Amino acid sequence: MTEDAERLPAGVDEERLRRLLGSPELSWLVQRVRHRMAREKPLTGAATLTAPTDAQRRAAERLLGRGPREGGSLTVRLEDVDAVLRRSGVSPDGLAAAIVTLTGPVDPIGEQRAREAWAWEQAYAPLRLLRSDLAEWAARVTGNGQVRRLARTPQSARVLLENAVKALDALPADPAVSVTAFAAQILGDAHALDDGRPLTTVVRSAVHAWTGLEEEKGTRRQREVWAAVGLLKDDVSSTVLTLNLRGTPALDWMADMGEPVVLTLRQLVRQPMAPTAAGEWTGPQLIRVCENPAVLAAAAEAYGPECPPLVCVQGQPSAAALTLLRRMHDQGTAFLYHGDFDWGGLRIASTLLRSVPWSPWRFTTAHYRAAVASGLSSLDLTGIPTDAPWDPSLAQSLAELGVRIEEETVLDDLLGDLKPVR
Repeated sequence: MTEDAERLPAGVDEERLRRLLGSPELSWLVQRVRHRMAREKPLTGAATLTAPTDAQRRAAERLLGRGPREGGSLTVRLEDVDAVLRRSGVSPDGLAAAIVTLTGPVDPIGEQRAREAWAWEQAYAPLRLLRSDLAEWAARVTGNGQVRRLARTPQSARVLLENAVKALDALPADPAVSVTAFAAQILGDAHALDDGRPLTTVVRSAVHAWTGLEEEKGTRRQREVWAAVGLLKDDVSSTVLTLNLRGTPALDWMADMGEPVVLTLRQLVRQPMAPTAAGEWTGPQLIRVCENPAVLAAAAEAYGPECPPLVCVQGQPSAAALTLLRRMHDQGTAFLYHGDFDWGGLRIASTLLRSVPWSPWRFTTAHYRAAVASGLSSLDLTGIPTDAPWDPSLAQSLAELGVRIEEETVLDDLLGDLKPVR
């Protein structure tokens, strides 16, 4: 015997009950009563059906043993139905027992909601395993309804979030790898992170929060989001701009001419900057890194082959930029970084700092306040505030002064630091 069968009332003459109350013409009444039972309301008072059919009127008249009544609606008192069922012996325990026999056990709405709330709480449990820097995102995604819309049921949501946590725990990918290869290796399905899938939406949302990248539509932005954590749609779209780096014949040749070089991720993976035959790193021990190409272009123009090595991340660090800088860091190179004094610039710098250690290059509170005081910029600061982990008071100063200082604004100072020592 099933659990539901054990919960059905005894003593009900089911065959007679179905003839009396189980006809399609009385289904509206049965559902009204069941609705009341689920909300634990008393089975008393009237149930009214507007614009009933003739068949529905006749069924109600047979049930209650009354003559035809006129009117635009049909009203049935629940106490009268209960009395008929008890008196006839069809359902000695009355209307509630009859409804359970016809439609199955009725769970109170309160209990249903409690069970559902518990199921959703369990569905979100995998998010507790995420690293701390995604805790704010996890709290947001738990409360904003996105997972419920994507998964529909607690069971599906649990699977969705388990896979999301599995993917996020493996990021950033280093060395960089294609999205499909990553999905196949980590999730067992090369198409698990294809565009349009619920899992892709959740993981990409977390990456946005982690890297500080603004959520924008478009294929290019999606490629940049994946690349920021080492996942590639291809290995040539991700690039990094450099000046006077050495370590391969091609780089040495371009450095001799003092010309900027665009390195693709493919080049960095296939032809990494190599040690000498004696095993010593041929690159410099200190490299300056900037955010905007205009700085690097001006340095190349001003100093050519005599300019100290410079790397430009070109906005949010790409997989190519992170691959290059991580590799150089592992081989002993230290970095000085400068970016825009605005909220986007602080996010870019924070993203880089999570992947590669660096010290500020004229990128502190003192430098920002000096630039504002000199009247170098009249641009208003806009956007969503963020922190500056390398200098906590910097974010406070930006909020206080409300002025944006772009790298090009302080270009003379930066070029002064790059001036060759003769």
